[in-house]
Amino acid sequence: MANKNNEVLKQPLWINNPVVVQILGICSALAVTAKLEPAIVMGLSVTIIVALSNVIISLLRNTIPNRIRIIVQLVVVAALVTIVSEILKAFAYDVSVQLSVYIGLIITNCILMGRLEAFAMQNKPWDSFLDGIGNGLGYAAILVIVAIVRELLGNGTLLGFKIIPQWCYEHGYMNNGLMLMPPMALILVGCVIWVHRSKNKDLQEK
Repeated sequence: MANKNNEVLKQPLWINNPVVVQILGICSALAVTAKLEPAIVMGLSVTIIVALSNVIISLLRNTIPNRIRIIVQLVVVAALVTIVSEILKAFAYDVSVQLSVYIGLIITNCILMGRLEAFAMQNKPWDSFLDGIGNGLGYAAILVIVAIVRELLGNGTLLGFKIIPQWCYEHGYMNNGLMLMPPMALILVGCVIWVHRSKNKDLQEK
């Protein structure tokens, strides 16, 4: 049982990462990774919502009529997204503004609906909770990796703190504005996918 729980939790972190393997949640990965702070908040928000929605749907799975299961899943996710959005507005308003509509669009994130349909509807609450945490953190990890590179090379900062020393600029170093544009986020995600495929030969196309 412990081995199964470890596998459910750890596999989405790298081996079966929802972004680089399943190619889900790409849009938000491109949109919110220009800075590290909103990327972290977005990743944590998705993790919380996936974990809680997995648990709720798992608890209800035997009572939900098959013909309306998608509607029920959407209602649960929408309620959780609304709660998280209001909490961010109350306690982290600046980050909420930076994330703009993308918090609300978590409702349409394929990772959530995929895990609810593929896992929570067939498994017990604890397993579903671990699956949600694993997939959420796997998604968050990719956002954080991309955001670190983009903010560091684009602004010379991380979490608003200056990282690249002033003497670098005095010797001709310049921030790369291209890093802050969405196409560069796509290129960086592609690089992460390339590294992941190179390390996992079984995922390479024959």
